[in-house]
Amino acid sequence: MGRVYLDWNATAPLRTEARAAMLAAMDVVGNPSSVHAEGRAAKALVEKARRQVAAAVGCKPAEVVFTSGATEAARLLGGLPAGCDVLVDETAHDALWAQARMSTWVERPDGPGHTLAMGLANSETGIITDPPAKLDGRWPFGRARADWLLLDVSQAVGRIPFSFAWSGADFAILSAQKLGGPKGVGALVVREGVEISALAVGGGQEMGRRSGTENIIGIAGFGAAAEVSERDLAAGAWDRVADLRNILEKRIAESEKETIFVGKDANRLANTSCFITPGWKGETQVMVMDLAGFAVSAGSACSSGKVRASRVLQAMGYDAAQAASAIRVSLGPETTEEEVLRFAEAWAKENAKRRARTR
Repeated sequence: MGRVYLDWNATAPLRTEARAAMLAAMDVVGNPSSVHAEGRAAKALVEKARRQVAAAVGCKPAEVVFTSGATEAARLLGGLPAGCDVLVDETAHDALWAQARMSTWVERPDGPGHTLAMGLANSETGIITDPPAKLDGRWPFGRARADWLLLDVSQAVGRIPFSFAWSGADFAILSAQKLGGPKGVGALVVREGVEISALAVGGGQEMGRRSGTENIIGIAGFGAAAEVSERDLAAGAWDRVADLRNILEKRIAESEKETIFVGKDANRLANTSCFITPGWKGETQVMVMDLAGFAVSAGSACSSGKVRASRVLQAMGYDAAQAASAIRVSLGPETTEEEVLRFAEAWAKENAKRRARTR
Protein backbone atom coordinates (compact mmCIF):
# COMPACT_ATOMS: atom_id res chain seq x y z
CA MET A 1 0.00 0.00 0.00
CA GLY A 2 1.20 3.50 -0.82
CA ARG A 3 1.63 6.50 1.42
CA VAL A 4 -1.38 8.46 2.64
CA TYR A 5 -1.29 12.26 2.60
CA LEU A 6 -3.25 13.79 5.50
CA ASP A 7 -1.69 17.26 5.69
CA TRP A 8 -3.94 19.30 3.42
CA ASN A 9 -3.82 22.36 5.70
CA ALA A 10 -0.09 22.63 5.05
CA THR A 11 -0.37 22.21 1.29
CA ALA A 12 -3.15 20.75 -0.80
CA PRO A 13 -2.05 18.52 -3.68
CA LEU A 14 -1.71 20.40 -6.96
CA ARG A 15 -4.99 20.30 -8.88
CA THR A 16 -5.05 18.93 -12.43
CA GLU A 17 -6.58 22.19 -13.65
CA ALA A 18 -3.83 24.24 -12.00
CA ARG A 19 -1.12 22.11 -13.56
CA ALA A 20 -2.71 22.49 -17.00
CA ALA A 21 -2.95 26.27 -16.62
CA MET A 22 0.69 26.47 -15.54
CA LEU A 23 1.90 24.36 -18.45
CA ALA A 24 0.01 26.58 -20.88
CA ALA A 25 1.48 29.71 -19.24
CA MET A 26 5.00 28.37 -19.74
CA ASP A 27 4.56 28.81 -23.50
CA VAL A 28 3.67 32.50 -23.16
CA VAL A 29 6.82 34.44 -24.02
CA GLY A 30 6.07 38.06 -23.19
CA ASN A 31 6.58 40.16 -20.07
CA PRO A 32 3.17 41.28 -18.74
CA SER A 33 4.48 44.86 -18.50
CA SER A 34 5.36 45.01 -22.20
CA VAL A 35 2.92 46.68 -24.58
CA HIS A 36 3.52 44.48 -27.62
CA ALA A 37 1.30 41.53 -28.53
CA GLU A 38 3.41 39.02 -26.60
CA GLY A 39 3.33 41.21 -23.51
CA ARG A 40 -0.41 41.71 -23.79
CA ALA A 41 -0.88 37.93 -23.98
CA ALA A 42 1.07 37.52 -20.73
CA LYS A 43 -0.91 40.35 -19.12
CA ALA A 44 -4.16 38.68 -20.19
CA LEU A 45 -3.20 35.55 -18.23
CA VAL A 46 -2.53 37.59 -15.11
CA GLU A 47 -5.83 39.46 -15.40
CA LYS A 48 -7.78 36.26 -16.03
CA ALA A 49 -6.33 34.80 -12.84
CA ARG A 50 -7.09 38.02 -10.99
CA ARG A 51 -10.75 37.66 -11.96
CA GLN A 52 -10.77 33.99 -10.91
CA VAL A 53 -9.25 34.74 -7.51
CA ALA A 54 -11.58 37.70 -7.00
CA ALA A 55 -14.60 35.52 -7.72
CA ALA A 56 -13.43 32.95 -5.16
CA VAL A 57 -12.76 35.59 -2.50
CA GLY A 58 -15.84 37.68 -3.21
CA CYS A 59 -14.09 40.92 -4.06
CA LYS A 60 -13.41 43.13 -7.07
CA PRO A 61 -10.55 42.13 -9.38
CA ALA A 62 -8.85 45.50 -8.82
CA GLU A 63 -8.68 44.70 -5.10
CA VAL A 64 -6.43 41.64 -5.68
CA VAL A 65 -2.66 42.11 -5.43
CA PHE A 66 -0.57 39.06 -6.33
CA THR A 67 2.31 38.22 -3.98
CA SER A 68 4.72 35.36 -3.35
CA GLY A 69 2.36 33.99 -0.70
CA ALA A 70 0.28 34.90 2.35
CA THR A 71 3.41 35.66 4.38
CA GLU A 72 4.51 38.37 1.97
CA ALA A 73 0.96 39.70 1.90
CA ALA A 74 1.13 39.99 5.70
CA ARG A 75 4.08 42.37 5.28
CA LEU A 76 1.39 45.01 5.00
CA LEU A 77 1.35 44.99 8.82
CA GLY A 78 5.04 45.80 9.02
CA GLY A 79 4.70 48.70 6.60
CA LEU A 80 1.91 50.61 8.30
CA PRO A 81 2.67 54.28 8.94
CA ALA A 82 4.29 55.26 12.24
CA GLY A 83 1.75 55.37 15.03
CA CYS A 84 -0.52 52.73 13.48
CA ASP A 85 -0.69 49.94 16.04
CA VAL A 86 -1.35 46.28 15.27
CA LEU A 87 -3.60 44.17 17.49
CA VAL A 88 -3.13 40.46 16.78
CA ASP A 89 -5.51 37.72 17.87
CA GLU A 90 -3.79 35.22 20.17
CA THR A 91 -4.51 32.27 17.89
CA ALA A 92 -3.43 33.99 14.66
CA HIS A 93 -0.83 32.43 12.37
CA ASP A 94 2.85 33.12 13.08
CA ALA A 95 3.06 35.16 9.87
CA LEU A 96 0.76 37.77 11.38
CA TRP A 97 2.61 37.81 14.69
CA ALA A 98 6.01 38.14 13.00
CA GLN A 99 4.90 41.10 10.90
CA ALA A 100 3.18 42.76 13.84
CA ARG A 101 6.46 42.66 15.77
CA MET A 102 8.00 44.74 12.99
CA SER A 103 5.29 47.36 13.33
CA THR A 104 5.07 50.31 15.70
CA TRP A 105 2.78 48.49 18.12
CA VAL A 106 2.33 50.13 21.52
CA GLU A 107 -0.27 49.64 24.25
CA ARG A 108 -2.64 52.47 23.48
CA PRO A 109 -6.19 51.13 23.90
CA ASP A 110 -7.98 54.16 22.55
CA GLY A 111 -5.36 55.48 20.17
CA PRO A 112 -5.97 56.06 16.45
CA GLY A 113 -4.83 53.81 13.66
CA HIS A 114 -5.19 50.36 15.20
CA THR A 115 -5.36 47.39 12.83
CA LEU A 116 -6.88 44.13 14.08
CA ALA A 117 -5.22 41.10 12.48
CA MET A 118 -6.85 37.69 12.87
CA GLY A 119 -7.41 34.38 11.15
CA LEU A 120 -10.87 33.40 9.97
CA ALA A 121 -10.13 29.66 10.19
CA ASN A 122 -7.25 28.43 12.32
CA SER A 123 -4.73 26.26 10.47
CA GLU A 124 -3.93 24.08 13.51
CA THR A 125 -7.37 23.47 14.97
CA GLY A 126 -9.72 24.33 12.11
CA ILE A 127 -11.77 26.50 14.49
CA ILE A 128 -13.63 29.27 12.68
CA THR A 129 -13.65 32.66 14.41
CA ASP A 130 -15.97 35.27 13.00
CA PRO A 131 -14.79 38.89 13.26
CA PRO A 132 -16.37 40.83 16.12
CA ALA A 133 -19.25 43.15 15.32
CA LYS A 134 -18.27 46.78 15.01
CA LEU A 135 -18.91 49.12 17.94
CA ASP A 136 -19.30 52.78 17.03
CA GLY A 137 -17.73 52.08 13.66
CA ARG A 138 -14.62 50.35 15.04
CA TRP A 139 -13.57 46.73 15.62
CA PRO A 140 -13.48 45.79 19.35
CA PHE A 141 -10.46 43.88 20.67
CA GLY A 142 -10.31 43.65 24.45
CA ARG A 143 -10.03 47.19 25.75
CA ALA A 144 -8.90 48.46 22.37
CA ARG A 145 -10.74 49.47 19.23
CA ALA A 146 -9.36 48.98 15.73
CA ASP A 147 -10.00 51.16 12.69
CA TRP A 148 -8.94 48.48 10.21
CA LEU A 149 -9.43 44.72 9.96
CA LEU A 150 -7.08 42.24 8.28
CA LEU A 151 -8.33 38.67 7.85
CA ASP A 152 -6.13 35.68 7.11
CA VAL A 153 -8.45 33.59 4.93
CA SER A 154 -5.85 31.12 3.69
CA GLN A 155 -7.63 28.11 5.20
CA ALA A 156 -11.14 29.44 4.65
CA VAL A 157 -11.42 30.30 0.95
CA GLY A 158 -12.73 27.36 -1.04
CA ARG A 159 -13.66 25.43 2.12
CA ILE A 160 -16.36 27.58 3.71
CA PRO A 161 -18.57 30.30 2.23
CA PHE A 162 -16.72 33.62 2.35
CA SER A 163 -17.09 36.99 0.72
CA PHE A 164 -14.61 39.79 1.30
CA ALA A 165 -17.33 42.24 0.27
CA TRP A 166 -19.71 41.27 3.09
CA SER A 167 -17.00 40.53 5.67
CA GLY A 168 -16.41 44.22 6.27
CA ALA A 169 -12.65 43.63 6.25
CA ASP A 170 -10.21 46.15 4.85
CA PHE A 171 -7.53 43.58 3.98
CA ALA A 172 -7.32 39.82 3.46
CA ILE A 173 -4.42 37.47 2.76
CA LEU A 174 -4.45 34.04 1.13
CA SER A 175 -2.18 31.42 -0.38
CA ALA A 176 -2.55 29.41 -3.59
CA GLN A 177 -1.15 26.19 -2.13
CA LYS A 178 -4.06 25.84 0.31
CA LEU A 179 -6.45 25.72 -2.66
CA GLY A 180 -4.53 23.15 -4.68
CA GLY A 181 -2.54 25.78 -6.53
CA PRO A 182 1.24 26.05 -6.76
CA LYS A 183 3.52 26.93 -3.85
CA GLY A 184 5.09 30.38 -3.73
CA VAL A 185 2.16 32.52 -4.88
CA GLY A 186 -0.61 34.23 -2.93
CA ALA A 187 -2.57 37.43 -2.74
CA LEU A 188 -3.29 40.49 -0.66
CA VAL A 189 -6.82 41.85 -1.00
CA VAL A 190 -7.13 45.58 -0.35
CA ARG A 191 -10.54 47.18 -0.06
CA GLU A 192 -11.23 49.70 -2.80
CA GLY A 193 -10.36 53.22 -1.65
CA VAL A 194 -7.80 52.12 0.97
CA GLU A 195 -4.26 53.28 0.30
CA ILE A 196 -1.23 51.26 1.43
CA SER A 197 2.54 51.48 1.11
CA ALA A 198 4.00 49.26 -1.60
CA LEU A 199 4.94 45.77 -0.39
CA ALA A 200 7.94 46.00 -2.74
CA VAL A 201 9.14 49.07 -4.62
CA GLY A 202 10.55 49.12 -8.12
CA GLY A 203 8.75 49.06 -11.44
CA GLY A 204 5.27 49.71 -10.07
CA GLN A 205 3.63 46.43 -11.05
CA GLU A 206 0.38 45.27 -9.42
CA MET A 207 -1.09 48.77 -9.51
CA GLY A 208 1.95 50.10 -7.67
CA ARG A 209 1.36 47.91 -4.65
CA ARG A 210 3.91 45.16 -5.31
CA SER A 211 6.73 45.75 -7.78
CA GLY A 212 8.54 42.99 -9.64
CA THR A 213 7.68 40.99 -12.75
CA GLU A 214 4.61 38.89 -12.03
CA ASN A 215 5.05 35.14 -11.67
CA ILE A 216 2.60 34.42 -14.48
CA ILE A 217 3.06 30.64 -14.29
CA GLY A 218 2.23 30.52 -10.59
CA ILE A 219 -0.51 33.12 -10.95
CA ALA A 220 -2.18 31.14 -13.75
CA GLY A 221 -2.17 28.04 -11.54
CA PHE A 222 -3.53 30.07 -8.63
CA GLY A 223 -6.43 31.34 -10.70
CA ALA A 224 -7.36 27.90 -11.99
CA ALA A 225 -7.20 26.39 -8.49
CA ALA A 226 -9.34 29.19 -7.06
CA GLU A 227 -12.03 28.66 -9.69
CA VAL A 228 -12.21 24.89 -9.15
CA SER A 229 -12.14 25.21 -5.36
CA GLU A 230 -15.26 27.33 -5.45
CA ARG A 231 -16.91 24.81 -7.74
CA ASP A 232 -16.09 22.01 -5.28
CA LEU A 233 -17.47 24.04 -2.38
CA ALA A 234 -20.73 24.69 -4.21
CA ALA A 235 -21.02 20.98 -5.04
CA GLY A 236 -20.76 19.99 -1.36
CA ALA A 237 -17.39 18.25 -1.63
CA TRP A 238 -16.44 19.22 1.92
CA ASP A 239 -19.59 17.70 3.41
CA ARG A 240 -18.24 14.25 2.64
CA VAL A 241 -14.89 15.26 4.11
CA ALA A 242 -16.62 16.20 7.37
CA ASP A 243 -18.09 12.69 7.53
CA LEU A 244 -14.61 11.22 7.14
CA ARG A 245 -13.23 13.52 9.86
CA ASN A 246 -15.97 12.31 12.21
CA ILE A 247 -15.21 8.66 11.41
CA LEU A 248 -11.55 9.29 12.18
CA GLU A 249 -12.24 10.92 15.53
CA LYS A 250 -14.66 8.19 16.55
CA ARG A 251 -12.06 5.48 15.84
CA ILE A 252 -9.31 7.37 17.67
CA ALA A 253 -11.58 7.94 20.69
CA GLU A 254 -12.46 4.26 20.81
CA SER A 255 -8.80 3.28 20.98
CA GLU A 256 -7.61 5.98 23.41
CA LYS A 257 -10.04 7.34 25.99
CA GLU A 258 -7.66 10.08 27.18
CA THR A 259 -7.39 11.77 23.79
CA ILE A 260 -8.77 15.32 23.67
CA PHE A 261 -10.25 16.59 20.40
CA VAL A 262 -9.63 20.32 20.19
CA GLY A 263 -12.67 22.31 19.14
CA LYS A 264 -14.86 19.24 18.76
CA ASP A 265 -17.99 21.18 19.72
CA ALA A 266 -16.95 24.40 18.00
CA ASN A 267 -17.63 25.60 14.49
CA ARG A 268 -14.61 24.34 12.57
CA LEU A 269 -13.38 23.38 9.13
CA ALA A 270 -14.83 20.12 7.85
CA ASN A 271 -11.42 18.61 7.17
CA THR A 272 -9.43 19.38 10.32
CA SER A 273 -8.89 17.24 13.42
CA CYS A 274 -6.45 18.42 16.08
CA PHE A 275 -6.16 16.01 18.98
CA ILE A 276 -4.08 15.81 22.13
CA THR A 277 -2.90 12.51 23.61
CA PRO A 278 -1.36 13.31 27.00
CA GLY A 279 2.11 11.87 27.45
CA TRP A 280 2.78 11.30 23.74
CA LYS A 281 4.65 14.18 22.16
CA GLY A 282 3.24 15.43 18.91
CA GLU A 283 6.60 15.46 17.17
CA THR A 284 7.08 11.80 18.11
CA GLN A 285 3.65 10.92 16.75
CA VAL A 286 4.45 12.69 13.47
CA MET A 287 7.70 10.74 13.06
CA VAL A 288 6.14 7.40 14.00
CA MET A 289 3.23 7.88 11.62
CA ASP A 290 5.57 9.04 8.86
CA LEU A 291 7.47 5.77 9.17
CA ALA A 292 4.13 3.97 9.02
CA GLY A 293 3.34 5.73 5.72
CA PHE A 294 1.14 8.65 6.82
CA ALA A 295 1.84 12.37 6.45
CA VAL A 296 0.40 14.43 9.33
CA SER A 297 1.72 17.42 11.27
CA ALA A 298 2.20 18.77 14.76
CA GLY A 299 1.10 22.31 13.97
CA SER A 300 1.07 24.79 11.10
CA ALA A 301 3.61 24.06 8.38
CA CYS A 302 5.38 27.37 8.96
CA SER A 303 6.13 26.46 12.59
CA SER A 304 6.59 22.69 12.31
CA GLY A 305 10.11 21.37 12.72
CA LYS A 306 10.57 23.58 15.75
CA VAL A 307 10.59 21.65 19.02
CA ARG A 308 8.12 23.66 21.07
CA ALA A 309 4.59 23.46 22.35
CA SER A 310 1.86 24.96 20.18
CA ARG A 311 1.42 28.66 20.91
CA VAL A 312 -2.13 28.47 19.57
CA LEU A 313 -3.19 25.67 21.92
CA GLN A 314 -1.65 27.43 24.90
CA ALA A 315 -3.54 30.59 23.98
CA MET A 316 -6.69 28.45 24.06
CA GLY A 317 -5.98 27.41 27.65
CA TYR A 318 -4.13 24.11 27.26
CA ASP A 319 -0.98 23.72 29.35
CA ALA A 320 2.47 23.34 27.78
CA ALA A 321 2.53 19.55 28.17
CA GLN A 322 -0.85 19.18 26.49
CA ALA A 323 0.07 21.64 23.74
CA ALA A 324 3.21 19.62 23.03
CA SER A 325 1.19 16.40 22.71
CA ALA A 326 -1.06 17.43 19.82
CA ILE A 327 -1.12 16.46 16.17
CA ARG A 328 -3.19 17.76 13.29
CA VAL A 329 -4.77 15.51 10.69
CA SER A 330 -6.22 17.44 7.75
CA LEU A 331 -8.15 15.76 4.97
CA GLY A 332 -9.22 16.72 1.48
CA PRO A 333 -11.83 15.83 -1.15
CA GLU A 334 -9.49 13.15 -2.51
CA THR A 335 -9.12 11.41 0.86
CA THR A 336 -10.91 8.05 1.07
CA GLU A 337 -12.61 6.30 3.96
CA GLU A 338 -10.19 3.40 3.53
CA GLU A 339 -7.25 5.78 4.08
CA VAL A 340 -8.83 7.28 7.17
CA LEU A 341 -9.49 3.86 8.69
CA ARG A 342 -5.95 2.73 7.87
CA PHE A 343 -4.57 5.76 9.66
CA ALA A 344 -6.75 5.23 12.73
CA GLU A 345 -5.71 1.57 12.91
CA ALA A 346 -2.01 2.38 12.52
CA TRP A 347 -2.21 5.19 15.10
CA ALA A 348 -3.95 2.91 17.62
CA LYS A 349 -1.30 0.23 17.05
CA GLU A 350 1.56 2.67 17.70
CA ASN A 351 -0.23 4.10 20.72
CA ALA A 352 -0.62 0.59 22.17
CA LYS A 353 3.12 0.04 21.76
CA ARG A 354 3.81 3.32 23.56
CA ARG A 355 1.54 2.37 26.43
CA ALA A 356 3.19 -1.03 26.74
CA ARG A 357 6.62 0.62 27.00
CA THR A 358 5.54 3.04 29.72
CA ARG A 359 3.91 0.52 32.06
